Amino acid sequence: QVQLVESGGGSVQAGGSLRLSCVASRSIISNNIMGWYRQAPGKQREFVAAAGPGRSTGRSQDYADSVKGRFTISRDYARNTVNLEMKNVKVEDTGVYYCNAGLKKVLSTWYAGDVWGQGTQVTVSS
Repeated sequence: QVQLVESGGGSVQAGGSLRLSCVASRSIISNNIMGWYRQAPGKQREFVAAAGPGRSTGRSQDYADSVKGRFTISRDYARNTVNLEMKNVKVEDTGVYYCNAGLKKVLSTWYAGDVWGQGTQVTVSS
């Protein structure tokens, strides 16, 4: 009920695609806003995307400006996963990506929940 496990990270060339997955319990996924954060070397962890329980499309999704139009967050309840599809990746997307459960949004700012995965490395080469 606490552990989130990310997978799918790796090396990809700029302009390519990558799909990350976060496995969690059904109770965690069903009852929480789920999201992704990332952290590049020497930088603070930053919000990437979030999806509310239930529908994961339209207004149920939100993204950082830096990834809008390129990344898509979704839920796969059959497999108990939250996914992040990364398209047209840039070198600036390089970093460790973390799954997070229990996010909340206050005055247009996302605040992380207390449950984190261990992270998966994404490296984008030019």
